[in-house]
Amino acid sequence: MNHTATVLVLALGASDWGPITKTLTNRYSYRFIVAKSASEARNALQSAQIELAVSEESADSSEGMNFLLNLRTSNPDILRIYVAPLATAVSADTAAKAAIYQFLHEPLYPDQLGLVLMRALEAQELARRHRLLAREFKVQQGPLSANDHASTLFRRPESQRFEKLVYASDRMAQVCNLAAQAAPTSLPIVIEGETGTGKELLARAIHYNSDRRASPLLVQNCGGISDEMLQSELFGHKRGAFTGAVADRLGLFRAADGGTVFLDEISEVSPSFQVSLLRFLQEGEVKPVGSDTVMHCDVRIIAASNRPLKELVAKREFRQDLYFRLKGFDLEMPPLRERSEDIEPLAEFFVGKHAEATGRKILGISADALSKLSACDFPGNVRELENEIRRMVALAKDGEFITTRNLSPTILAASNLAKVHEETVMILPTGVTLKEHFEHLERRIVLKTLLTHRWNQSRAAAALGLSRVGLVNKIKRYNLLRSDQGVGNGTNWR
Repeated sequence: MNHTATVLVLALGASDWGPITKTLTNRYSYRFIVAKSASEARNALQSAQIELAVSEESADSSEGMNFLLNLRTSNPDILRIYVAPLATAVSADTAAKAAIYQFLHEPLYPDQLGLVLMRALEAQELARRHRLLAREFKVQQGPLSANDHASTLFRRPESQRFEKLVYASDRMAQVCNLAAQAAPTSLPIVIEGETGTGKELLARAIHYNSDRRASPLLVQNCGGISDEMLQSELFGHKRGAFTGAVADRLGLFRAADGGTVFLDEISEVSPSFQVSLLRFLQEGEVKPVGSDTVMHCDVRIIAASNRPLKELVAKREFRQDLYFRLKGFDLEMPPLRERSEDIEPLAEFFVGKHAEATGRKILGISADALSKLSACDFPGNVRELENEIRRMVALAKDGEFITTRNLSPTILAASNLAKVHEETVMILPTGVTLKEHFEHLERRIVLKTLLTHRWNQSRAAAALGLSRVGLVNKIKRYNLLRSDQGVGNGTNWR
């Protein structure tokens, strides 16, 4: 998080990028991510926030140019620089299609490349400011429909970024700051949080801010997979070790040697496999299935769980020694309902992301639409919000900004209920006892929680700290109905 810009280098040629990147990092504080293949470079694009891409061509292929051609479509905001052997000729038509900012010949010199990168970043910043001014001018000058008013005008929320994570809340700032401190270490990390909160994005951000970023980051979901398959995926196997093992398999731990392995849904692994994983964490030993040879590799483990591991340890469903071995750092991703201030910058980010991906020209998102989105709790967290924004972008017309007309009926209904409840939750009846006051408030709180979780009784009970039976009893006691919006009257308020 301390670098001034991140440069992705697709190194396919003969250049020695070590001295170049070291010199420019010391001089300009740039961060370089060097990829040896187009697929590795695409993985970096999904995980790290890239400002510039330098694609080096090999002598006998056009993979470097093809990468830049695809990059113009997938990530048009990233400036593209092409480096080719001295004898290579590139047609003006091809260079124009890839929208190359600068075309350089080998051999490269740090001073030359440093100047090009500096000028490219200056041009990028000027273009960004121009887009913002042009977009705000169009919004202010553009026609509004009869249903629109001044409050629907575009509003750009303030936000921060940790690679691909976008946030504005103090809760997320604390998580990302701790993650940035943890990244340079080699300690294992546990990331806990509900499904859809962005645990894998945080793991990728940690990897690309660590000293291991030059080595692979490999991902394995441990949920719903047998011990035998998981053993093979992580530790590898020898040919003939079991039916279907027609060739040797390296395994993720050995393939990621020097890098990072992200184990998602770690809470779902069996007790027997937990023993194998503990052994690896303690000794770094890898023994492929069907082999008598024990090998060693240096891999950092980042594990994620959507269930609290501490509670599973207390229930003896997860080994305590493995939990403490994994927990070098413990990061908790808060659900979106507990950081509603992140909804606006996330919505704006997703609008830009999906507009670019589909080739749409969307000016922004109105303040009214942002307010209604912010009133929702999104049980599916950031993933649910992104799906809603993707739908809104698909419905919006080119050259317009997104308004409440593009919101789904589900979001509109949820935001309207939240507004009604917010206006009425503290209205207390008069002339009643303390016990009746308490029951009135309890009814409101239970109803609000049910509305928040869209009448999912299991989620609502967990949020209230009740058993499901206890919640059902309160629903019956207060005669709560799905049609209820939390509005009471003088005679029937319980």
